[in-house]
Amino acid sequence: MESRTRTYLEGRFGDYYRRSEIALPPAAERREWGHIPWSAGSTTMVRHQSLLDLGDLDDFLHRTAPRHVYFSSARFADPGASSMDEKGWQSADLVFDLDADHLPGVDPEETSYAEMLAACKEELLNLLSFVEDDFGFTETAVVFSGGRGYHVHVRDADVRGLDSEARREIVDYVRAIDLDVDGLIGTESVRGTNRRVLRRRGGWGARVHRRLVDLAERLREMDEDAALERLQELDGIGEGRAETIYGQVRHNFEAIRDGNVEAGGPGTRILVDALASEVIEAETAPIDEPVTTDTKRLIRLPGSLHGGSGLRVTPLGRDEIEAFSPLSDAVPDRFRGREISVEVTDPGPTTFDGDTFTIEGGDQSLEECLGIFLMTRGRAEKKPE
Repeated sequence: MESRTRTYLEGRFGDYYRRSEIALPPAAERREWGHIPWSAGSTTMVRHQSLLDLGDLDDFLHRTAPRHVYFSSARFADPGASSMDEKGWQSADLVFDLDADHLPGVDPEETSYAEMLAACKEELLNLLSFVEDDFGFTETAVVFSGGRGYHVHVRDADVRGLDSEARREIVDYVRAIDLDVDGLIGTESVRGTNRRVLRRRGGWGARVHRRLVDLAERLREMDEDAALERLQELDGIGEGRAETIYGQVRHNFEAIRDGNVEAGGPGTRILVDALASEVIEAETAPIDEPVTTDTKRLIRLPGSLHGGSGLRVTPLGRDEIEAFSPLSDAVPDRFRGREISVEVTDPGPTTFDGDTFTIEGGDQSLEECLGIFLMTRGRAEKKPE
């Protein structure tokens, strides 16, 4: 990035912060703060600062106009101390991080930025099903990171004291690492008779049960040959076993719906095992493990600007997520409404602000928000006006 471009971006980030009021996180005075400036080639973070060191946050951000701004997930007795041992760790939010370019099946070389972000939002909704349904966390905050994905902050009092090992158990659950499929099956007494059934009231058992019932309903709508072919696509199910299972689906659907894994002999249990593998592959949330297990992580400040995109690190209400379009809704209004001159150094297809188009190389006059987006992403340099 050229000197003129850095100077321009630093000035415009400062203008953004001059007119913005950034909300402080809970217990802000007990958190460590850090930032990365616009220095030439700098990726070094200025850290080990407390809110007392910064002073008024809005004034600090306007004066320093940092490239990136962070605060700690942890709460400390002395957050400004120069070493972690001296800070006096007290507790930490539980943070989940989803990065678009780390998702399974996403190749950053082949997938556009917009497509990766869309895939990441789908994974966010999946992650929230764990956060809300499986764990029942209620004090949560969802944030678009401004760059590659989303953060989910959990601040329930009973999780803030968890150590790294306990947080790793949460990671293992969300990612279904070493999931005990046998543990998804329990014993239920019906009219004095015990039977083995899938646990259906939540967790991975409920996920497998939903897939079991959904498959059974679809098999009932197929002709027999198609149904048998579908069953034989599953691990461990050959022609004879498929016929047995299909008979149960056709004539004893209520047992399947109730999660009875003993209905029709071992076939239903084999089907459950095969579907569990499918569910694990499809419904685990690909979170960044080190972020969640780290009890002292620095995470982006909501409301700040991301120096690698020029987009706003955007907090989202639960009812806003579905409709949220990051490449439109996270564009700062401060950068709209005027044209600037840039030299496009990396032309090509671009999706931005609700439109997809091709950016030509060379000198261009572009709306400032698009120009900043391209410059921060290393695709353009600032030209004199």
